[in-house]
Amino acid sequence: MASEAEPFLYDIGKRTEYVGVGHEEQVEHIKAYVCKPSSITDKAVIVIHDIYGWKFPDIRYITDLVAAKGYVAICPDFFLGKKPWTSSDHWADFRGWLKDRDPVKVDREADVVLKYLKEQCHTKKIGVIGFSWGGMAVHHLMLKNHELKTGVSLYGIIRDSDDRYNLLNPTFFIFGEKDHTISYDQVILLEEKLKQYCQVDYRIKVYPGQVHGFAELKPEDMKPRDKPYIEEARKDMMNWLKTYI
Repeated sequence: MASEAEPFLYDIGKRTEYVGVGHEEQVEHIKAYVCKPSSITDKAVIVIHDIYGWKFPDIRYITDLVAAKGYVAICPDFFLGKKPWTSSDHWADFRGWLKDRDPVKVDREADVVLKYLKEQCHTKKIGVIGFSWGGMAVHHLMLKNHELKTGVSLYGIIRDSDDRYNLLNPTFFIFGEKDHTISYDQVILLEEKLKQYCQVDYRIKVYPGQVHGFAELKPEDMKPRDKPYIEEARKDMMNWLKTYI
């Protein structure tokens, strides 16, 4: 999650635009961006956006990337029409903004999306990935939702609950070494507690020199020194999904 001081070292105000290859669709009470692969599949991935919302160019790029690997990919608007965070907002107001956008209150929407994927897209094996705010939502869903076969949480973890380590299905946690919103001590604590309590497969990986938000960047927005780690994180993410769904 973002802190009040410089939460992203990449300036999102200078990100390039992106025109997705998918389409927008109404899924009951939720708007969603949907991208389907070129061939028929019974596998799907729910992509949970960060604080910048479901229309943010980077998250649509990731959704298309997942679809290109052979999955039905859907990025629902988990803010349900409420205004996403923007580069012009003030971090001093962040806690107030977050009050009615709680990443651990996504169960109803997740159930609606699962129903859509099963009934309308005919998928049977469904996973979930999420970034920052969405990473926290993934961590929550991996503790609560048996239907999701696996999850990948990118720089987002639940920190204020004692019951946050007994994961239901295999989960991969991705962090940046220089993410000052999630300290190294928190990553170590997560690893220690998962080793103690978790009964399913899990993985924790920290990518050298990387900051919060690193894995979402489009190629033209990457800094050369970071590109190998960004590509490695995405490859690791896709390999994890391929293993479990």
